[in-house]
Amino acid sequence: TNQPHPQPDPEPAAVPRRDEPAHWDESDPNWDLGSGPPPPRPGGGFDPTPLFALVEALRRGLPADLQQQFTSLLREVLLALRALIDWYIDRLDRRPREPRVEDIPID
Repeated sequence: TNQPHPQPDPEPAAVPRRDEPAHWDESDPNWDLGSGPPPPRPGGGFDPTPLFALVEALRRGLPADLQQQFTSLLREVLLALRALIDWYIDRLDRRPREPRVEDIPID
C-alpha cells in the first residue's frame, strides 16, 4: 500500500478586486477615483497632510467670529513650535562641555 499521496489542487491565481488594486498605476484612467487608499510614500516617514486637513476642517467648522481667534491661536502654536525647533537645533550644534572635574586633596 505504498501509493503516492494525491497532490493538492494548485492555488487559484489571486485576482485583484477592483476596489483593491494589486498596485497603483497612474497610467490607469481610474487610478485617482478614490477606489482605495493612496499608495504608500517612498521611504515611509511622517506625512503631515492629514494633520493639516484636520486643522483646516476644524477652522472651517467654527463660526465666523471664532475663525479669526482660532487662526491667531494656531499662529501662536506654530511660532512656539518654531522656537522649540530652533532651540533644539542650537543645542545640537553646540560643542559638548568638558566634564567638570574637582580636585580633592588626599591627606
